[in-house]
Amino acid sequence: MPEPPRIVVLTGAGISRESGLHTFRDADGIWARHRIEDVATPEAFARDPTLVQGFYNARRTQLRDPAIQPNAAHAALAELDARWPGEFLLVTQNVDDLHDRAGSRRLIHMHGELMKARCLRCGAVTPVPGDLSAETPCPACHRAGGMRPHVVWFGEMPLEMERIGEALRRCDLFVSIGTSGAVYPAAGFVREVRDRADTLELNLEPSEGSHLFDEARHGPATELVPAFVAGLLAKWA
Repeated sequence: MPEPPRIVVLTGAGISRESGLHTFRDADGIWARHRIEDVATPEAFARDPTLVQGFYNARRTQLRDPAIQPNAAHAALAELDARWPGEFLLVTQNVDDLHDRAGSRRLIHMHGELMKARCLRCGAVTPVPGDLSAETPCPACHRAGGMRPHVVWFGEMPLEMERIGEALRRCDLFVSIGTSGAVYPAAGFVREVRDRADTLELNLEPSEGSHLFDEARHGPATELVPAFVAGLLAKWA
């Protein structure tokens, strides 16, 4: 029997929207009430850390709402992670923890994690039990004034790009789920692999790069992803 394909899955905001989280492009979402330049850049944090902390505190509050739970698409990807007999990597652009809560383990948060903070003084990354402020002390070095959200802001390099690049170079199947195809470098992943790997888009509607994929299936992630995973596991697991 041939070796199972090496898989890289990329997920974006569309998969979490079905759990009730606002996406970057929602006209009525939290992002619509703030300019990127005011809340999502290193310069904004240096200029007004209280405003930036308040913005991310509000996002954490929403994520802690008991109504916000992993959905069927998150669960299906966690099952694929657990049962896939070959190489597998889930790369998410989302800063929420829904993949983690669903049980995914072979997982990279390339844009950081909302429920963690990073100390600008010592570099420690720690969970955030509640709100952050300009006075929050670092649990590691105990100094105050340096805790920032552990998220990648505009103008910053996404995390673990070397590991992601290696997985992309090795993969036989690349799947993009719930992405707009507009945010780089993730939007460029399909171009990196399309000459040597099978490529599939699962999205509510065609993304900006939909034409680059070998196949595109459009509809809710909570329907498309479980069906896709069931088909893969029936064949290989």
